[in-house]
Amino acid sequence: MLKSFKPTWMVESIYQITPEQLKNAGIKAVLTDLDNTLIAWNNPEATEETIEWIKLMKENDIEVIILSNNTRKRVGKVACILDLEFVPNALKPFQRGFKKALEEFDLDKSEVMMVGDQIITDIKGANHAGIRSVLVKPILDSDAWNTRLNRFVELKIMNYLIEKDPDMKWRGSLHDRNRTN
Repeated sequence: MLKSFKPTWMVESIYQITPEQLKNAGIKAVLTDLDNTLIAWNNPEATEETIEWIKLMKENDIEVIILSNNTRKRVGKVACILDLEFVPNALKPFQRGFKKALEEFDLDKSEVMMVGDQIITDIKGANHAGIRSVLVKPILDSDAWNTRLNRFVELKIMNYLIEKDPDMKWRGSLHDRNRTN
């Protein structure tokens, strides 16, 4: 039952994922969570690091689409700064947002990857959609009030998964010797 929460990969930061790694994995598009994955949850704008990573992806023809449970206003502001497409109010882990992204942007799920900092929303949703997933560490140790309960439950799930699979470890890239799946 808890296997649905297991990510394909665990990478410390989205910024450690390179176009070469993505191409080697057959990935042409990245769906990314916004808050605490791409930028801090309490940051109203993109950072220089975010801008540089997005620029690198675009230069290498890797499409990046924000898939967030946050509002159109919040997600749209950052997406405009980064010149990215986005799906707000995604209702992850439910399939609505994933299906919308795949259909609207004509994506083949075998060539798509979801990156997020929460196993309950991002990873479970991606797994259910048949999309490979990358769990990243949250950018900040703090969270919005509505995420704190998820973090408590996630800790219990992660401890169980790690106990069952000792190869579930944080990596520096997608191509570190041992994948989590």
